Amino acid sequence: MKSATKIFLVILIALPVFPATAQRIKATASLDSAHILLGDQVKLYLEIDHPKNVHVEFPEVPDTLLERVEVLERSGIDTFRMDDEDFQKQIRSFLITSFDSGSYRIPPLWFNIEFNGRFDSIPTNGVTLNVYSMPIDTTRGPTDIKMPYGAPVTLKEVTPYIMGTILLAAILFFIFYALSRRKNNKPIFSIPQRPKEPAHVIALRELDRIKQEKLWQKGKTKQYYSEMTEVLRKYIERRFEIPALEQTSDETLASFRYRRDLLQEKTYENLSHLLTLADLVKFARYKPMPDDDNLTLVNAYFFVNDTKSDEASTTNQAPNEQN
Repeated sequence: MKSATKIFLVILIALPVFPATAQRIKATASLDSAHILLGDQVKLYLEIDHPKNVHVEFPEVPDTLLERVEVLERSGIDTFRMDDEDFQKQIRSFLITSFDSGSYRIPPLWFNIEFNGRFDSIPTNGVTLNVYSMPIDTTRGPTDIKMPYGAPVTLKEVTPYIMGTILLAAILFFIFYALSRRKNNKPIFSIPQRPKEPAHVIALRELDRIKQEKLWQKGKTKQYYSEMTEVLRKYIERRFEIPALEQTSDETLASFRYRRDLLQEKTYENLSHLLTLADLVKFARYKPMPDDDNLTLVNAYFFVNDTKSDEASTTNQAPNEQN
């Protein structure tokens, strides 16, 4: 008897728990608008506020909500936090319509809830949807059909025509441009050539390289003089248009003697001494003194610097002469 009494008391204590929780759950139904015209669409919202530890199942809404009210779309379930952290709000919407006028009462829809293994149902409120047809004035006789309203043309409408005109003009221009270039035996597209470096810039850069390598200090005297004279011969070809790479030293010096206006006397003597010494080292196995090696490099620098001024002034005057 005592055991039976204890079980009965436990059942009595547990029974009020779920009803108390269910009383705190609120389910509502609402419409965007209760009044629509035939074929218009309106949203039906189902909302439920409930504790987070209560599992809720939304009502199953068929495609035909009522005999003349149809469901077109269903949204997902959105969950929102409430001021009370233990509660949350869940909302689902249904897009509905009707093609028959009249007043339609949508009955309460039932949510299924579960808490601690116990199940129950919570209903929403009912809502009314009023559907109206277009009013017809029967007091007036037949009237003429109004002509369509002439709306102004917008930029969005004319943009495709503007872009098409620009594209057509660009194609025609390209065709005439290509024919003109072809007539003059020129390529349609030409890549602008990179401006050439002045001859003295190239020569001084190469002399700096030779100076840093210090070949004469490493016992490579012949290579040192060969590289230096090659730099000077290339400079002479670019600067004075004398084929020094193809000429002997005597022929190069003879070219300068023939055109005495190209070099000053001292510059000519330095070049003559430099080329003559280099030929002795390269072809006669002459071993110059260390001072000769340094002096030869200095003379090479002097030759380039003494002759670059005319070239620089010519380059600066070129644009003015063209204008």
